[in-house]
Amino acid sequence: YTTSSSAASDVYKRQLIYRGVFMSDFDKELDTSGLNCPLPIIKAKKEINAMDSGQVLYVISTDPGAVKDFESFANQTGNELLSSEEKGDKFHFLLKKS
Repeated sequence: YTTSSSAASDVYKRQLIYRGVFMSDFDKELDTSGLNCPLPIIKAKKEINAMDSGQVLYVISTDPGAVKDFESFANQTGNELLSSEEKGDKFHFLLKKS
């Protein structure tokens, strides 16, 4: 599912700044917690395809394999992986649509 905000991710967003941009500066959030490969990538692809060029998708995942998956996804699609971080038991990604 997608949401514009959640209490747990709000705390994390306030803590992370990437390239001078606060995490709150994203256009859409996708929480794929509890889903395993390939579902986080499939759901992210669906969301990013519906976005406009230059928009940023914030993805949360609990799948450790998602780190390499999102790197590969960005390389293959031309979208930019702005950030990839592990925080606790979750992985956080910022993808910018090309």
